[in-house]
Amino acid sequence: MELFEAIAKRHSYRGQFTDAPVSEEDLRKIVQAGIQAPSGKNEQTTSFVIVNDPDVLEKAAEIINRPVCQTAKAMIVCVTDPRPVFHGETFHAEDCSAAVENMLLAITALGYATVWLDGVLRLETVAERLAELLAVPKDRIVRIALPVGVPVELCQQKHKLPFDQRAWFNRYQA
Repeated sequence: MELFEAIAKRHSYRGQFTDAPVSEEDLRKIVQAGIQAPSGKNEQTTSFVIVNDPDVLEKAAEIINRPVCQTAKAMIVCVTDPRPVFHGETFHAEDCSAAVENMLLAITALGYATVWLDGVLRLETVAERLAELLAVPKDRIVRIALPVGVPVELCQQKHKLPFDQRAWFNRYQA
């Protein structure tokens, strides 16, 4: 799939997944897209746990407790290192976001679907329990989870405001 087509087709999928597997080769391609993302000072503060073992996947789905996770055939969990990298500042959230966007596009281009799960990880120690399940070191943060699979339903990207309502040349013009 061409890049701009993947951008236009990318959407947040919260439905059920088919029984079709997500190959390890495709998971490697998806995560490699995340690895290739830019990061503050090239410190590469985001790492990834690829969950494709059905038992671990089931336990992760129980912890996250969202319907989309129940039938996912894989999950990519993004882990950040919040250490300062520039004048006492950390860019782990930005670094992770760049990696996730690359992976969202790769997932779409390969014919899979996902949704960016972030807020739910911040509730009721979900991120901490997921970190414990996945043996994430205590000095790292489980930031994002991407349940991945072949979607049962075909969905389209939600309506986006037109260019001239969100972008201008040379000065803000709202």
